[in-house]
Amino acid sequence: MPLQMVRSDITTMKVDAVVNAAGESLLGGGGVAGAIHRAAGPELLSECRALGGCKTGQAKLTKGYRLPAKFVIHTVGPIWRGGSHGERELLASAYRSSLDLALVHQCESIAFPLISSGVYGYPKDQALKVAVDTIGDFLMAHDMTVYLVVFDRAAYTIGGKLFADIAAYIDDRYVDAHSDSRETQRRRMALASMPMEEEEWAPAAAVPFGLDEALSKLDESFSQMLLRKIDERGMTDAQCYKKANIDRKLFSKIRSDIHYKPSKPTAMAFAVALELPLEEAREMLEKAGFAFSHASKFDLIVEYFIAHRNYNIFEINEALFAFDQSLLGGGM
Repeated sequence: MPLQMVRSDITTMKVDAVVNAAGESLLGGGGVAGAIHRAAGPELLSECRALGGCKTGQAKLTKGYRLPAKFVIHTVGPIWRGGSHGERELLASAYRSSLDLALVHQCESIAFPLISSGVYGYPKDQALKVAVDTIGDFLMAHDMTVYLVVFDRAAYTIGGKLFADIAAYIDDRYVDAHSDSRETQRRRMALASMPMEEEEWAPAAAVPFGLDEALSKLDESFSQMLLRKIDERGMTDAQCYKKANIDRKLFSKIRSDIHYKPSKPTAMAFAVALELPLEEAREMLEKAGFAFSHASKFDLIVEYFIAHRNYNIFEINEALFAFDQSLLGGGM
């Protein structure tokens, strides 16, 4: 998956490069920088001393030494001073500089901490927004697997209003679904996965294509529907799979296999990338053998964003991560 948020210790990540949220001296310290230096060993400090420091918003590269990663990319994020001193631009520059350096050294994978969100005081929800936006922009132009590593639950948050709005959306629907008896739930799930009856379809007058075309679409596979929707929206394949946070190799497999059955997160990711309205998103999900369920927090969160016409897959994944759900997208 091109951008993945994970809870882990960044010093254990098996990637080409890990990013060190460093001070300008590059000589270690507390937090992420101290942990990386301890895990890499004293050779890392010796190499850092020869680099002559690093300016805020820029990045420098060293070997990984005892880390599982081949390289350490050291970048300096801004100290939060209220938000009116260019902090956002400097933080975005720290991410871009690190990604550019990884690209120059042919890294296929890189792991970031949430830069500046510790002792530098950058508000965590805003720091996350900058990280996701900057990494997302980069991935629209380049193929690389990027991990945003969060050490623990307390280090992570999304905007309070967004969290509250999603929680309310879930409560309005999820509680009702789970207040039913098990038998009622079973029947409801069975009905949700059944094909629609004829009277549930839109009347013929509302269908903008001929009868032959309408009949042909009834037997479309997921792969065929996906490719048709891409063409209808005038997108390239690359634009679609990047907006879906899908690995290029996985997309190639879906394209080449007419009978390919994707996972539910992958099918939903394509519905988001194509910016389908909710009814069309449900149709695409049915082609993959799934249905939106109000007994699933994962489904309700994705439904919330589609219903509100917010198709930014990285923002959706932020919310899914905050609610301990699987993320949209996929890889080989």
